[in-house]
Amino acid sequence: MDLRKLKKLIDLVQESGISELEVTEGEEKVRIVKHVHGPANPTYMVGSHPHSYPAPVAASPAPAVLPAAPEVPEGHIVKAPMVGTYYRAGSPGAPPFAEVGQSVKEGEALCIIEAMKLMNEIESDATGIIKAIYVENGQPVEYGQPLFLIG
Repeated sequence: MDLRKLKKLIDLVQESGISELEVTEGEEKVRIVKHVHGPANPTYMVGSHPHSYPAPVAASPAPAVLPAAPEVPEGHIVKAPMVGTYYRAGSPGAPPFAEVGQSVKEGEALCIIEAMKLMNEIESDATGIIKAIYVENGQPVEYGQPLFLIG
């Protein structure tokens, strides 16, 4: 098979969503396989006869290692109600709305999340003491991401 044609086939597999391509031209057979979960580069097998390369062997599954169960914090977790950028204070020079160890009441402002150039005050939905702050100032947050632990 022509080397230029082979290169075009390899490029086609890399750019498309297919994971395997097999082409037969007369006595020549080419099989191109792209491994999604394996190596980043596709594996190429080229042969002049259909039986000139070994059959693929399935990898044995690795033994499952279960991570230790994460400790469940005691208290109420305040989660991000939207996607945006987290800010601890109302302006760069202002003191933070909340600190670890500070007592907060339901409805009290804890932080600001900027979303689409709008500053949204996030209020506490529980009364208690702030045990942990999970996000750094200026860090992007996702919907449902834990922000505070109130105990």
